[in-house]
Amino acid sequence: MRTMISICLAGLILLMGTADAAPILKGQSAGMVYRLEEVASGLGTVWGMAFISPTELLVTEKEGRVKHIDLSSGKLSNFGGVPQVWNHGQGGLLDVAVPPDFSEGGWIYFTLAREQGGQGITVLARARLKGDILADWQDLLATRSASTADVHFGSRIAFDDRGHLFFSVGDRGTRENGQDLSSHAGKILRLNRDGSIPQDNPLAGGGGLPEIWSYGHRNPQGLFWDADRQILWANEHGPRGGDEINLIEPGRNYGWPVVSHGKEYWGPVAVGEATSKAGMQDPVKVYIPSIAPGSLLVYSGAVFPNWRGHLFSGALALTHLNRVELDDNLRPAGEDRLLEDLDERIRALAQSPEGHIYLSTDSGRILVLRPGK
Repeated sequence: MRTMISICLAGLILLMGTADAAPILKGQSAGMVYRLEEVASGLGTVWGMAFISPTELLVTEKEGRVKHIDLSSGKLSNFGGVPQVWNHGQGGLLDVAVPPDFSEGGWIYFTLAREQGGQGITVLARARLKGDILADWQDLLATRSASTADVHFGSRIAFDDRGHLFFSVGDRGTRENGQDLSSHAGKILRLNRDGSIPQDNPLAGGGGLPEIWSYGHRNPQGLFWDADRQILWANEHGPRGGDEINLIEPGRNYGWPVVSHGKEYWGPVAVGEATSKAGMQDPVKVYIPSIAPGSLLVYSGAVFPNWRGHLFSGALALTHLNRVELDDNLRPAGEDRLLEDLDERIRALAQSPEGHIYLSTDSGRILVLRPGK
């Protein structure tokens, strides 16, 4: 990881997001010519990104910082008021997201790891931006996911257009959590935006924790509401092989750890009982070997029309931007691996209002894909 540039000394990070910036890479995929440009560098581990206006980007750094980038002026600012996070292993300050009808002064949502009795848990919280301070913090759900392990926190946030939010929690390193309906670990959860529980959640009437929307997940770090199709997508890390893209439906069991396409880390032995089993949902796509998906985006913009409806995942282990085209039955019809020459762990993805694709790397860079010339 690159050394963090001191904000006090530097004042701002050099931004190169203008249309005439020199491209880092150029390429073509599905008939779309693109150019990759650098927006910022020298940050920490940028885990999440969210646009709060057409020219303002919020980013979370896993180390526990929230930053604001004014894309029109190049100014970068630190926000105060961020609570302490449990920055251990894969835990820390995780996702940031705003609902589709967000306006100035509205709630901004975060997931983060927090210490509880010497253990780490995944927490969903929200705050409002007041000047350069994130104020009025509210914990919406401190999940039942406590563990001394420092892995598999999840966690992404997605909003539908019906007033609900979804967020994911990994199994926290305990495989059995995926099937345990008394734990939030290994689950995708659904709440109303104020943190209350929707009455139509599948377990709201009993049988498990009422926040649970789906279960049997290992470590879902990508989550996206596909507004055009009105469906929820997730991707998740398998063990050694067996990363998945899943179409998420309420109350469904996605199998972990009973079914898996992955192998044990200690040898060529299959994890679980089988790769498919009655009563458990099969993935839409499996990656063998693992690409280690760190995020998910369904493209809906106008500047890359041939990519509309395609699934994009940032790949950590295989260091590329993964594009999956779907057929009319929502099955994979093609795959491409963009930006392999960049050789960077791609963590977070965000689509700008004008349709450009922003991505972060674990080396502390923010980059953007624009139409090529």
